Amino acid sequence: MNTCVTNNKFVNEWIAEMAELVNPESIVLIDGSNEQAEALRAEACKTGEMIKLNQDKLPGCYLHRTAINDVARVENRTFICTSKKEDAGNINNWMDPKECYEKLSKLYKGSYSGKTMYVIPYSMSVVGSDFAKYGIELTDSIYVVLNMLIMTRVGLNVLDALGDSGDFIKGLHARAELDEEKRYICHFPEDNTIWSVNSGYGGNVLLGKKCFALRIASYLGRKEGWMAEHMLILGVEYPDGDTKYICAAFPSACGKTNLAMLIPPEFLQKKGYKVWCVGDDIAWLRVGEDGRLWAVNPENGFFGVAPGTNLNSNPNALYTTMKDTIFTNVVHNLDNNTVWWEGLDKNPPTN
Repeated sequence: MNTCVTNNKFVNEWIAEMAELVNPESIVLIDGSNEQAEALRAEACKTGEMIKLNQDKLPGCYLHRTAINDVARVENRTFICTSKKEDAGNINNWMDPKECYEKLSKLYKGSYSGKTMYVIPYSMSVVGSDFAKYGIELTDSIYVVLNMLIMTRVGLNVLDALGDSGDFIKGLHARAELDEEKRYICHFPEDNTIWSVNSGYGGNVLLGKKCFALRIASYLGRKEGWMAEHMLILGVEYPDGDTKYICAAFPSACGKTNLAMLIPPEFLQKKGYKVWCVGDDIAWLRVGEDGRLWAVNPENGFFGVAPGTNLNSNPNALYTTMKDTIFTNVVHNLDNNTVWWEGLDKNPPTN
């Protein structure tokens, strides 16, 4: 089996090492093309991993269901693995890196047997920018691939930007047995490594999101003099064209997305006020050469919680989901092949 899927020796050596551990049947490099993505969607629908929804009402939209024991992030199974416990932070779970590698290697062993290893080169922030950080995720899940294509900047241009460098975040994901007692999401900031096993749920397996963009990035930021924060970025444009930007930090499920996608009241719109959504979840901040604070949303899409989202609470989010969206664990309306969730409206489907 050919593990030399790139021209970067560091990438190829790591892929070969991981392939020996998980034993895939084949290896596919994700190139970011629409053609490859469409082929993967078709394959996922064929295997039942995804359901193609009503393309007249919801063009480009699909439905996915995770296992019943795998529907949320698992903070108690999430670890920061640093050589010194104090470097893991006060509110994080810590595990010794050597112990963790040994424990998880047993869970990964042969977990890709009969499966395809998908190699996803991705960038957090704009490829080639001063803010950009690169990663490669290995996964056995088409669902992960298709979500990463939405949430990050995926493509061969990432490998071009990486060049011959070994400075990238190495992410390994395996669904394995989806055993919640053996589920681990582990971060090795000193090794630029993330390992996730026995989960298929987005927050645990889209390794560019919380794992990289918040946890690993916080470690990188401390070393390099910048910050990775759980914050929205919002721009308010005044009638004279001047735009002021704010960041706001709320915990999960407290309204970051609703505020980030705010629509000004009609009387302010008439005066010329506008609101620009830059990001709804994560902000990377640094002081620029001009002495001002600059922020970027390192993500490339939106990954939101459906319950409670409706025309009143967040019309922008609702309109956004009406095309090119992967819905997860929502109600499937069999009458018209669309979706429904709690709080969408007061008319739940009967079938």
